[in-house]
Amino acid sequence: MVPFETVFEAAATRAGGAAALETRMPVPKSAAELRGVDDDRYLSLMSRRVFRAGLKQSLVDAKWPAFEDAFMGFDPKRVRAMNDEALEALLSEKRLIRHGPKMRAVMRNAAAVCALAEDTGGVGAYLADWPASAIVGLWDDIAKRFTQMGGRSAPVFLRMAGKDTFLLTDDVARALVRWGAIEGEPTGKAGRALVQAAFNRWAEESARPLSQISMALALSAG
Repeated sequence: MVPFETVFEAAATRAGGAAALETRMPVPKSAAELRGVDDDRYLSLMSRRVFRAGLKQSLVDAKWPAFEDAFMGFDPKRVRAMNDEALEALLSEKRLIRHGPKMRAVMRNAAAVCALAEDTGGVGAYLADWPASAIVGLWDDIAKRFTQMGGRSAPVFLRMAGKDTFLLTDDVARALVRWGAIEGEPTGKAGRALVQAAFNRWAEESARPLSQISMALALSAG
C-alpha cells in the first residue's frame, strides 16, 4: 500500500496540477453543521436519492420543487400520516414522477426518521455521532433503517448530506487495487472492511477527510 502522497500526485497530474485538484476536493460538514440541519431536509435529500436511483438525475432535480410541494416540505410527521388515499392522489399527479414503490419508500422513510428522532434526537445527531472511521457500518445501518437505501444509495445520500464518506465507485475500486490497498474486487462486508482500513490509514497519514481521499483515488485510476 503506497503512501497517500503517491495517490495525490497521480491524481494531481490528471487534474491539471495540485492547485486544480484542491479546488475539486469536497469539504464535508462539521458535526455542528450536521446537527443544525432539520429532519425535513434530510428526508428530502434521502427521497431525492431514492428517486434518482435508476433515473436521470436532471429529470428528478427538475421536478423536485413539485415533490417538495406534494410532500408538504417533507415534514416527517406529516408525511408519516399520509394514507393510501393521499398516495393514490400523488400517483395521479402529472407534475411528479409517478413511481409507486419510490413514493411508498418516502412515506416509510418518514416514519423511520420520526423513530430516529425519538431515539437519537434527529438525523443530524445520528450522522454527527457516527465516526468516519467506521463509515461502512453507517452504510449498513442506513440500509436497515430505511427503505430503498441499500447498495450505493446510503453513501451517495451521505455525500449529498455533507457527512464525510468515501464512495466505492468502480474507479475507486480500481485505484485501491492499483495502489496496493486491496487485491481484488471489494465484495461483501469483508471487502468493505479492508477498504475502510485502507481509508483509515490514509486519513491518519494525510489528515484529510475520507471524501477527499476518495476523490483523489477516483482521479488516480487512470
